[in-house]
Amino acid sequence: MKSQFLAYATAASLAVPFAVATAIAKRSLDTTALASQYFGNHAPWYQDRIPFFTCSDKSIQGVHYYRWKVFRAHQRDLGERGYVSTEFLDDVGWQLEPWATLNDATGFHIGEGRWLRDRRFADDYIRHMYNGGNDRHFTDYMADSWDDSFDTDKGLYWREPLADATEYTISSIDASCGVDGFTGGYAFRPSINSYMWANAIAMNKIAALTGENGVASDFQKRADTLKERFQADIWNTTLEHFIDRHQRDTDCVKYWEPIRGRELVGLVPWMFNMPDDNSTYSAAWKHLLDTDKLRGSNGMRTNEPSYEYYMRQYRYDQPTGLRECQWNGPVWPYQITQVLLGMANLLDTYDQEIITKANFIDELRRYTNIHYLNGEFNIQEDYEPDKTGPIVGLPRSHHYFHSGYNDIIISGLVGIRPRADNVIEVNPMIPEGSDITSFRIQDVPYHGHSVAVQWEASGSGLQVEVDGTVLASASQLGRLTADIPAASAPAIERRIAKSIQLVRGDFPKGSASSGNDTERIHDAIDGGVWFFPELPNGWDSDGTETDSEQWYAIEFASPTEFTGAELAFFANGDDFALPKDYSIQQFDGSNWVDVWDRPQLVENGLTAVEGDSVTTGKIRVAFTQLAGKKTRLVEFKLF
Repeated sequence: MKSQFLAYATAASLAVPFAVATAIAKRSLDTTALASQYFGNHAPWYQDRIPFFTCSDKSIQGVHYYRWKVFRAHQRDLGERGYVSTEFLDDVGWQLEPWATLNDATGFHIGEGRWLRDRRFADDYIRHMYNGGNDRHFTDYMADSWDDSFDTDKGLYWREPLADATEYTISSIDASCGVDGFTGGYAFRPSINSYMWANAIAMNKIAALTGENGVASDFQKRADTLKERFQADIWNTTLEHFIDRHQRDTDCVKYWEPIRGRELVGLVPWMFNMPDDNSTYSAAWKHLLDTDKLRGSNGMRTNEPSYEYYMRQYRYDQPTGLRECQWNGPVWPYQITQVLLGMANLLDTYDQEIITKANFIDELRRYTNIHYLNGEFNIQEDYEPDKTGPIVGLPRSHHYFHSGYNDIIISGLVGIRPRADNVIEVNPMIPEGSDITSFRIQDVPYHGHSVAVQWEASGSGLQVEVDGTVLASASQLGRLTADIPAASAPAIERRIAKSIQLVRGDFPKGSASSGNDTERIHDAIDGGVWFFPELPNGWDSDGTETDSEQWYAIEFASPTEFTGAELAFFANGDDFALPKDYSIQQFDGSNWVDVWDRPQLVENGLTAVEGDSVTTGKIRVAFTQLAGKKTRLVEFKLF
């Protein structure tokens, strides 16, 4: 997990032995009410899984819960293979089939998922990525080999910007003489080199845990050597920034030449605590505060307005003519996440006077603000840097999981700093006198314990609770630590869905009484559950003027044993409504026969159906559809 890649802070201002800690009255949140408020009928899924959070800044609080909805929506059940996180809700042509995954945002997905009390989602995803699920289509910072992009002469890693998920950057545009920049522009980049340094540190720690001291020593040497070369060659003394160097010649650029401008990616190394702690490298952060450089009025610019091709639009979506994503200036949630995590590290472990906690809160709020679209929560692909509003307004862009947020809230704003030892450390990124006068986060899993952190400027001050007991407190904001006893993480429960169709046309196969769009029929058994109206999900029946009998059936390659089902129906108070009644039926060779009891259906949530074991090759949900309405079956799972 990403915490393995972070340097751990060890300084502490206060430690309270667990055995002698004194219980202090705490303000426990009404999690049932909060779950109902933010998730409606889908609240049971979140109730025992997410950390609950309240804050005097209600925008930050609201986006915290919205981002858990985004996380949930992007959990795709692959059946035997478990859950993975997707980047786009709808399928896109460049995803890895049949999993519907992309690896570039994996670090964010795992970073968010590590804070869930249900460990299955992050654990399944990690197992998937290390078991053939990572095609390395893009760079990422999972501990894996990238030596195919290592220049042994320079001792540095290089990537094509497109393969770094950053098409139309300075290196690729300039390599094309300003004509294009979607492909090309191979460069030694701050991103992949800091990722690979972090991977080497992670491998060092993993090897040490398993007693492979020789392997640990080897990876530490690799990390040390890479860092030395990186700081010597990727740091640009004129621009005072980590910048690309071109990796190959074109008609317009030469091998090893530095690019001619600053990019936001130059701050990414601090996400992993890579750069040395000195005033030379910390000077890079001043560019983030300069409105003529990386600070746009709407957020962080991906490069500076001084660049010749800043915000020149090269790429358009062919069907719609709308602007496509490029990284020659636009605000990009992907890199905002990286920089905010890096900023929290800078404030936590570095000795510098450029960035303050007030700057962190300012950038967090600017990032929070772009989560709204037309007054509703809806994170998009990229945004204008110098005016409000998104750039890529394509259907695929809605609720895009290509960034993180709750990891920033928990490890940054609240300040739970992950450590490998049996110590809980908290250092909130909130300045004294801030208008964030209170927050409480609870039900945070940490080393087998349940942690809560609370701040009340005019009350109890800062408190750290472990398993309901206050172990550390202070009247003012600052770093707190406390010893915690060793504990085992809770077991992971894995209920396996048998109804997921990974490959279209293969078993299990769906069919329906109406609405016979093959792609929509597939959607009802593809393992994805979300209820965002902007992106329809599942099978839609045809509407009828009178009440009508409808059904959705799943056929299996051979008779299969089932003990229950899960139904998800969408309703919007308009054209889509819940069925009037329903039953689940098995085919006995001649007839459809009802099985299992029928709990009341819920709209925009999950209905669990349990019963005695049945074995059949065909099973369906049959229902009465209301006159004048259609039915949308989001997902039909069988266990």
